[in-house]
Amino acid sequence: MSTTTVTPPAPADGNPAGTAPAGKGPRRGERSRAGALVSHGILVVASLTALFPIAWLVYLSLGPDKDDYLHPEGILGKMTFDNYAFVLQHTPFFDWLKSTLIVSLGTTVIGVLVAATTGYAVSRMRFPGYRKFMWVLLVTQMFPVAVLMVPMYEILGELQLIDNYFGLILVYCSTAVPYCAWLLKGYFDTIPFEIDEAGRVDGLSPFGTFARLILPLAKPGLAVAAFYSFITAFGEVAFASTFMLSDTKYTFAVGLQSFVSEHDAQRNLMAATAVLVAIPVSAFFYLVQKNLVTGLTAGGTKG
Repeated sequence: MSTTTVTPPAPADGNPAGTAPAGKGPRRGERSRAGALVSHGILVVASLTALFPIAWLVYLSLGPDKDDYLHPEGILGKMTFDNYAFVLQHTPFFDWLKSTLIVSLGTTVIGVLVAATTGYAVSRMRFPGYRKFMWVLLVTQMFPVAVLMVPMYEILGELQLIDNYFGLILVYCSTAVPYCAWLLKGYFDTIPFEIDEAGRVDGLSPFGTFARLILPLAKPGLAVAAFYSFITAFGEVAFASTFMLSDTKYTFAVGLQSFVSEHDAQRNLMAATAVLVAIPVSAFFYLVQKNLVTGLTAGGTKG
């Protein structure tokens, strides 16, 4: 008895039976061309929106007159760098720069050191009240500046730290350390506890384990904490204008206010100074940007 095999006829388009026609749509996981255009268009609009204030500030800084911001269309025909020359030569710009770097870098070093040791202790050690301790740190962020100003002034006055860089650094650390401690605690939780045990087996002390094994693995988290501490001190106005009394000890944020008085506003010089002020922040961001994204996302999950 013979067996006959029946072969189904091929479709009119030439594709084998049971297969999807070629060119009839994107594969799974692929976006259509329209979707790609829309997403790229949204990104372009978002980028232009973010860059426009910076470009506008640079544009206004090139206007020679203080009232050019009222008629910005006239700046294009008379652009000049005289504002930058005046700021660098005839204002205490470099005194502001020195004060800002001292305060910002001091806040970064002390704040990150205290926050790292605090976050590591809470992540690895189980002492009485360790959970409540972290909540207390969080509660300190709830008080507005107006409430903290008077008691901090009294404390710094008793310690003779008014108009002193170290006093302002301590004030900024009181703001930066609680947030950075929470941030680094979450990052240390992602580092396996077996690394601590291996360090102790090798004869390292708890601090030696922390300094030689844990900190190198926590560089992304430390970069985020350092950047936050730096920005907190760099751009703050209220505490700096209250606790620093000497003109030569003003930070950039306070120095910018000198261009605006009750009867006059030199906005062209303010714009030029603001552009110059952005250079140190941009340089610091460039140094830590490789670790920023990793540090911001790694602490979100544990394991």
